[in-house]
Amino acid sequence: MADPVPDHAVEDDERDIPEGFRRLPWRSGYGLTVGPLYERDEAAGGFTRAFRVGPHHTNMLNNCHGGMLMGFADVTFGHIISHRTALNWITVRLMVDFIAGAPLGAWVQGTARLVAADGDFRTAEGRIWTGDTLVATGTGIFKVIGKRF
Repeated sequence: MADPVPDHAVEDDERDIPEGFRRLPWRSGYGLTVGPLYERDEAAGGFTRAFRVGPHHTNMLNNCHGGMLMGFADVTFGHIISHRTALNWITVRLMVDFIAGAPLGAWVQGTARLVAADGDFRTAEGRIWTGDTLVATGTGIFKVIGKRF
């Protein structure tokens, strides 16, 4: 028997999603578990990823759990490798500094920039915020493993 689909994967109130963001089509696996996640293309080829902190993202203080922020950092910082390139990548190392909390209901956003490339390895720096509050910053090292199908 298939695992049940989590309520948050089905019940997605997109009325309060900021203009320009589109829901990512992750309907299985990790994306189903932590989603829904959103993305908006920015000027000069950049992007912003985002999610609304739901009950399934929170810790006992009703703030976004650090594990969720780490996972979001991974798929956001690493995305700079594949954004507009169709490259697959894996995470080699991810370092995140937590600066502030993101409460239940917060619209959390993140972006990254490529800072180095050496052979198949790429280094990215990123930041995560909600409103005017910086929530986390970090650096990731990612390995390119080929083109997407």
